Amino acid sequence: MIIRVRAPDGMFRVEVGLTDTLATLLQKLAPLMKAPTADSIKLTRDVGGSHLMAEFESSIASLGLKHGDMLFASIAASARPSVEPDAKFAERSKSSVPMFIRQEAVDNQLEKDDGLIRRKRDAGMCKHGANAMCEYCLPIEPYDPGYLAKKEIKHMSFYAYLRKILAQSKIGGDISGGLPPNFVPPLEDPDYRVKPNCTGRHLPWPGGICSKCQPSAITLQRQPFRMVDNVEFASPSLIERLLSFWNTTRCQRFGFLYGHYQSLPNVPLGVKAVVEAIYEPKQAWEEDGIKLNIESPEFEREMARVDAVAESCGVKVVGMIFTDLEPTDVPKKVVYRRHADSYFLTSLEARLGAYMQLKHPNACRWAKDGHFGSKFVTCCLSGNKDDDIDVSAWQFSNSAVAMQAADLLVPSSVPSKMCVQESTKTRYVPDVFYSYTNEYKLPVTTNAKPAFPVEYLLVNLTHGFPTDPNPLFKSKSPFCIENRDHLQQVQSLGAFKRHIRDADGSAEKLALVLSDFHLLAYLASLDILSPDEIKLVGKVASADSDQSAKELAGRVMDSSGWQTLLIMLQEASDSDLNHSGSMAAEASAGDSGGSGMSQSQPAGSSSALREPWACRHCTFLNEPSKVECDICGLPNDM
Repeated sequence: MIIRVRAPDGMFRVEVGLTDTLATLLQKLAPLMKAPTADSIKLTRDVGGSHLMAEFESSIASLGLKHGDMLFASIAASARPSVEPDAKFAERSKSSVPMFIRQEAVDNQLEKDDGLIRRKRDAGMCKHGANAMCEYCLPIEPYDPGYLAKKEIKHMSFYAYLRKILAQSKIGGDISGGLPPNFVPPLEDPDYRVKPNCTGRHLPWPGGICSKCQPSAITLQRQPFRMVDNVEFASPSLIERLLSFWNTTRCQRFGFLYGHYQSLPNVPLGVKAVVEAIYEPKQAWEEDGIKLNIESPEFEREMARVDAVAESCGVKVVGMIFTDLEPTDVPKKVVYRRHADSYFLTSLEARLGAYMQLKHPNACRWAKDGHFGSKFVTCCLSGNKDDDIDVSAWQFSNSAVAMQAADLLVPSSVPSKMCVQESTKTRYVPDVFYSYTNEYKLPVTTNAKPAFPVEYLLVNLTHGFPTDPNPLFKSKSPFCIENRDHLQQVQSLGAFKRHIRDADGSAEKLALVLSDFHLLAYLASLDILSPDEIKLVGKVASADSDQSAKELAGRVMDSSGWQTLLIMLQEASDSDLNHSGSMAAEASAGDSGGSGMSQSQPAGSSSALREPWACRHCTFLNEPSKVECDICGLPNDM
């Protein structure tokens, strides 16, 4: 479709699609109008109409634009240069300001909020009337030092930190519009690698190095801000189903958190990660840990498939969670092992968290390269001071992520200590320092080599559950969790046939059954439904109303891929169905809340070979197809 744009220099015709965003239109319009950046264009529906730049992520269709519609554009007065800039200045301006960065929706929302903290009239100090203000009742900035000290806030929210930096450039209020012309973004992630393409007169690294290209010394200190302030689990059942694995096997478990980000009302300009689902990838589980082959092609393909399913539901990976539980002699109690006198996260967990944050950067238009920090969170299920199971949430500082990117970190055998790599011919390791308070209450700066406390890399977060849960996935009878075949929770066509049997051809009932993230991930793994049909099923699962879900479910039932799936289900054997006893074991384990070890008692099994068998030598629970124990290697002689 063609959108006509009238500008002071003439009329322009821009070709866009219905699904293109307003940002795409502005990017195509910028070179036609010879605008310095797409952000500097002011676009209105009429000469005196509303400014549309705040809606740059909206699609052309959602804005109500049709083929042949006319818009009016002009370049902001501050963006018009008074003289023709020279080539050097133009190149610097072009490289310093990103053209367009697709931020999270919560970022665009918080940019419109000034974040001011309103205060009530102080009856003791205020001497004015009700319609006046003074220094004791004026609104204060979210980064006010007195407010942070009074509330004992160690880490201000990221947008409070950004407001503090922008205040130095006299920028405040609503910052959701275009960036000022020739404005250099103030944020930049630290980089501890040797700078490439050095202009010094020496051979490229590792043949040579100079003060221009070598990284400066690193001083580890508490990060004043955090990218995410709170982790909210949409439903307690998310944690209960994850714990059901430990309750049954007494082995640890790992999962990725899928959800979205929202503003946090009780924190000035705060952000919370709302977890809607936990996906458990393929892993080797043990009583004292887990093993993940995160760099294998199989793992990457599995997570790419799940990420595509999540995108169709409007969610994304927001973090990871793992268990570290050990039962005590007291029922429903676990060992309290993570505290200030031991460790909060081990060095191995810290390196994994920094690696994950490095893989999931946060898009930010206030950063020079378009990315700053990460919103990826790390959660741990372990014992608290009352020996109850509790969640702890963390992030890792930008310095920790930069040190991981530069290959400076290596875990140590002491959980609370992180080692610094040694310099080699190809790896340059700068000096690393950290400060602490000695026994005389004096600050001391010391060399971090060979090891330093992991706490210098951590940023702690809060966590919680909603008062009135309203999860995105609303299935009343959840589908079995992936990669739990050894617990007789097998995702198969037979299990799927049993799961949708209650729908009985009703679009309304089918919509409720399909509202399950684990079910959607399984459907995607079958490669029966096309990518478009998977997206349609994802829309059914995440529909915002029952009527919309019913209509979308009807479209799913009429699709060719779904009809093919139904034909295959007719041939699925009832022997493929999950035994009811295994599902009951998960339910009872989830309700036990850390009580004694639950044992699966499958019902209706025609042969013992269909059931996992426990080694009588080491008690390890092996898969039915195994003839030897995976742990001790002894044969199944039961």
